[in-house]
Amino acid sequence: MIQIAVLGYGTVGSGVVEVIETNKADINKKAGEELAVKYILDLREFPGDPYEKKVVHDFDVILKDPEVTVICETMGGATYAYDYTRKALLAGKSVCTSNKELVAAHGPELLRLARENRCNYLFEASVGGGIPIIRPLNYSLTAEHIDGITGILNGTTNYILTKMDKEGADFEDVLKEAQDKGYAEKNPEADVEGYDACRKIAILSSLMMGKSVNYEDIYTEGITKITSADFKYAKQMNKSVKLLAFSQDTEDGFFAMVAPFMISREHPLYSVNDVFNAVYVHGNMLGDSMYYGRGAGKLPTASAVVSDVVDCARHQGKTIMCFWDEEQVKVADIGRAKRKFFVRVSADKREAAMAAFGSLAEINVGIADEFAFMTQTMSEKDFAEKIEKLGGCLNRIRIMA
Repeated sequence: MIQIAVLGYGTVGSGVVEVIETNKADINKKAGEELAVKYILDLREFPGDPYEKKVVHDFDVILKDPEVTVICETMGGATYAYDYTRKALLAGKSVCTSNKELVAAHGPELLRLARENRCNYLFEASVGGGIPIIRPLNYSLTAEHIDGITGILNGTTNYILTKMDKEGADFEDVLKEAQDKGYAEKNPEADVEGYDACRKIAILSSLMMGKSVNYEDIYTEGITKITSADFKYAKQMNKSVKLLAFSQDTEDGFFAMVAPFMISREHPLYSVNDVFNAVYVHGNMLGDSMYYGRGAGKLPTASAVVSDVVDCARHQGKTIMCFWDEEQVKVADIGRAKRKFFVRVSADKREAAMAAFGSLAEINVGIADEFAFMTQTMSEKDFAEKIEKLGGCLNRIRIMA
């Protein structure tokens, strides 16, 4: 029997226990051994909960119990979770986590500790919730040279943008609705400013490169400046607006970014709506492949955590290879990246815009006092300089090729 401890009995932690108990027969068969939750670590008491007698308040109880061989870290944050994870790995106990913040900040170090102590640090649930993406990158695509990953990696922002697109609603109104439905936190900054997606693309990029991509080096921009007017123009162009996180390994360097993009109807990510996520991967032999599903939520995320527990059960005493070294990847200056841009300026800047950008394509949806256009392909640096000379713009959105 494999005894498990769950750190944090919140949304995901309680989901882990529920998944293990509900699907016990299937899970035990696939693991090759019976799995059982022995401890649940939390500061709170849970009177009346069916598992209240498993709750402990001292991590050392778990750490010193030789029967516990797998720990599910679902606490979140990078303070206590980091300390407990390090101690567990040093003691030879495998850790399965949904904690993207911790993985993005300390992933290569924790993977090294797992190797040194013949156990595992697994994090399938840290990106894309229940979507299998870490395992495909680590195993299924090992024959590939992966040179590009593009993803819709945050369900909250995708829900907001979908509602704005379909209903012509304003950002603030949809954000409140998302909060009322539990899709957005009371403080939604991590989602709407792109920070959540940034950490996730840093993890995926690190696996793609086999080295560490620092999330703090990735240019990140959120969706708070997107308006209903932007979607009117997007529809006219047969496009939609999505918050995309992407990385590309090119001859000119490694580029990574999180920002709103206009994407065409022909792109597979165009149809990824509401709270769903998708990851679009390009390999030099396979070409394009896409991984789609619920990117968050109690049970989808918990399911991914438990899938890692099953992997630990199958590999007791062995470390599952993960190609993510501590060497840092240099992220190229985003100013060198080239693309087209959609731009809105006040009508009185029409002539100046045409002079500054030369060849451009005007887009007209009948909004008074505005001039909107799409540029030719140019570098981010060149675009920023031209916009600065114009004295700014009402908005600009990058266009995915």
